[in-house]
Amino acid sequence: MRKCVFLDRDGVLNEELGYQVTNAEGFKVKEGLTEPLKHLKQAGFLLIVITNQSGIAKGDYTEDFVLECHEKIQQAVGGILDDLYFAPGHESVSRSLMRKPDSLMFEKAIAKYKIDAGQSWMIGDKERDLIPAKKLGMGTVQLTDKEASEYADFKVHDLAEATSVILNE
Repeated sequence: MRKCVFLDRDGVLNEELGYQVTNAEGFKVKEGLTEPLKHLKQAGFLLIVITNQSGIAKGDYTEDFVLECHEKIQQAVGGILDDLYFAPGHESVSRSLMRKPDSLMFEKAIAKYKIDAGQSWMIGDKERDLIPAKKLGMGTVQLTDKEASEYADFKVHDLAEATSVILNE
């Protein structure tokens, strides 16, 4: 069984701008991601992005745009991310178990990569990122400057701090 760090995208790997970005020029990858991700990879963790992308269902952008943004992140971090799972639905259009706080994206990755949830972590900025990870027995780290969710095992301010928590440094 393998261990994994699951990463939310918006607010963790790219800047949360307060509005929905619909073009690649407006998509801003956060600074300082490469070293923390390398440390996690060197410690034997898979790195898998799990993200809700409701703009697809709402017609704001396409799946190709989501993949283009993921490639922009991959280029910024040297291609270190192992996979991307995204939920294209939105509750205003249809109900989907793929969307967080449901756990289907996680369950698919766990099955595909033979991941041990008990040795794995989720890093997210919102409570809905943490709920499915908790349900599956993972550790949770919330990136926030606000009050932490009851589902957060740890509250931190950035990915470097989250990595230190996970690696117990």
